[in-house]
Amino acid sequence: MAVTSLTDTDFQNNISAHDRVIVKYYADWCGSCKLFAPKFKRLSGDERFTGIEFLEVNAEQNPEARKAAGVDNLPFFATFKNGQLVKGDSTSKEETVVSMLEELKA
Repeated sequence: MAVTSLTDTDFQNNISAHDRVIVKYYADWCGSCKLFAPKFKRLSGDERFTGIEFLEVNAEQNPEARKAAGVDNLPFFATFKNGQLVKGDSTSKEETVVSMLEELKA
């Protein structure tokens, strides 16, 4: 599965169109965000997480999408179920993101 990039324009439609979603918020200047990008892409192809839509948003360029998850630091990950925010966390630890994905599957 691939990671889809979103903007404020298509954010809400995409969140609502899928039952389970994880969003990675990043900024171009964020070193930890760049380091996590290949891990996020790999997780998107992990068969354990089939059925979860993987999305990413540039937090600096998309204030509405950032506000929807309460982003306070980067990288920031947010899970949504049926269009509603479930959990948000600022982390660069893969095990934290895996835990969020497992909670979303439950």
